Amino acid sequence: MTIEVRVPTLGESVTEATVATWFKQPGDAVAADEMLCELETDKVTVEVPAPAAGKMAEIVAKEGETVGVDALLATISEGEGAGDDDAPKKSASDETSGKTEEKKPESGRGSGGSTGGSGGNGGGNVDVMVPTLGESVSEATVSTWFKKVGDNVSQDEMLCELETDKVSVEVPSPAAGTITEILAQEGETVQANAKLAVLSGAADGTVEPAERPAAGQDDLAGSKADAGGTQYTAPPAGRDIEDAPSAKKAMAEKGLSRDQVEGSGRDGRVMKEDVAKAGSGAAKSESAPEAKAPAQAPRAPVSAEDAEREERVKMTRLRQTIAKRLKDSQNTAAMLTTYNEVDMTGVMELRNAYKDEFQKKHGVKLGFMSFFTKACCHALKEVPEVNAEIDGTDIVYKNFVHMGIATGTPTGLVVPVIRDADALSFAEIEKAIAEKGTRARDGKLSMAEMQGGTFTISNGGVYGSLMSSPILNPPQSGILGMHKIQERPMVVNGEIVARPMMYLALSYDHRIVDGKGAVTFLVRVKDALEDPRRLLMDL
Repeated sequence: MTIEVRVPTLGESVTEATVATWFKQPGDAVAADEMLCELETDKVTVEVPAPAAGKMAEIVAKEGETVGVDALLATISEGEGAGDDDAPKKSASDETSGKTEEKKPESGRGSGGSTGGSGGNGGGNVDVMVPTLGESVSEATVSTWFKKVGDNVSQDEMLCELETDKVSVEVPSPAAGTITEILAQEGETVQANAKLAVLSGAADGTVEPAERPAAGQDDLAGSKADAGGTQYTAPPAGRDIEDAPSAKKAMAEKGLSRDQVEGSGRDGRVMKEDVAKAGSGAAKSESAPEAKAPAQAPRAPVSAEDAEREERVKMTRLRQTIAKRLKDSQNTAAMLTTYNEVDMTGVMELRNAYKDEFQKKHGVKLGFMSFFTKACCHALKEVPEVNAEIDGTDIVYKNFVHMGIATGTPTGLVVPVIRDADALSFAEIEKAIAEKGTRARDGKLSMAEMQGGTFTISNGGVYGSLMSSPILNPPQSGILGMHKIQERPMVVNGEIVARPMMYLALSYDHRIVDGKGAVTFLVRVKDALEDPRRLLMDL
């Protein structure tokens, strides 16, 4: 029976890919789910597994060819790869036939020391995998290992901590046992569902060192991750690794040599995206230390004495993401800021009058944020373009308000989102802000809780800021900056009196929000705060 190997779904809006590398050739035996080839799209590399065990019959799409979704890549003769027909091939082609099937029941790395050479796992190696990271999150950085090779662990004990763009993820032990191997070291970037470590099935304190694979097993030992992973070590000595055709073309176009590009593909194979990184200075090889990122301003000269007193710390993924998004916002949006000031007397009097009863009934303190959230929701209904976003040549108006509340944490700024804030009461808003703020500071927010915001409020006043220009949170078109409340002399009814005043700043995307709309929005917020009764009357 012949099985067809076809191009899998490549992702939203991706319709074609280039065949980068074939790992198998006609006549080779393959196991179910064993990797057959790698495809390259504009953004990612996709591995194509075997749909069934058998023997490679024909390769239809050669390396370098462009194929569409569901196109035929190859055919497999089902059932021919696991029988006695393989026996003659194992001596002639020990690297690719039979060995993978022999290791398939184990952890997929051929460690062999505690399991022996048979198909059984001899007491049970258990793989520690990267857990689900959240919607649209495909990779993480190994932040800290709490255990090392040889340590005994109990089930659900924390093994390591991963860091994504927004949150930290703890990885518990899937079973009790002994750590026999750590595959992803601290500082390494791992993909979703990649393998982090291997446990033995019995926590007896005895750890047998993993054996290096014998000659002919390089193909299994050279991989840093199993068939489902995406991180790999440098190619084994003596192996001639063929880079992706599109990568070769890109290197020629950019004038880069092979040793200037660090490969991320299987066995250190260079992929198209590796060339792009090297060309932009984001990933420099050791042989080309002079390559600089063009967007990075050069450092000022530092004396040897000063250099000894400096401390260099790698930016966290969260800080890198913050920096990238803020710079992207400046580069993309036509950002402008308009200012006003608000007399907080009315809000403060109302808050002081009802804060005790409010806390007694609702179990949460009455703060200023609920007033500002309500005032913004009120103003957004009158000026809907501030609550809109640009999508290509379209403007998308939101008939709801998902309010982002910028929150400072020990690791950086995050923006949890309060959904349908326009439909919530003061108490519900205060409860949501308190709950999400606490979880943000503890690093327990999920990615879903920080996505989908339509407008953002940032309160720099809690840190003493008197005036600032907040930066937009793309793709949103508006962000309100709150500041410190400070008594200043104001003229009221012809008399100079001291009033608790706050400067307000609205940064907006001038591509879709005109100056009139921005000023109108800010005036409506000011009016609602200076006379909170207007919120009740919908004025």
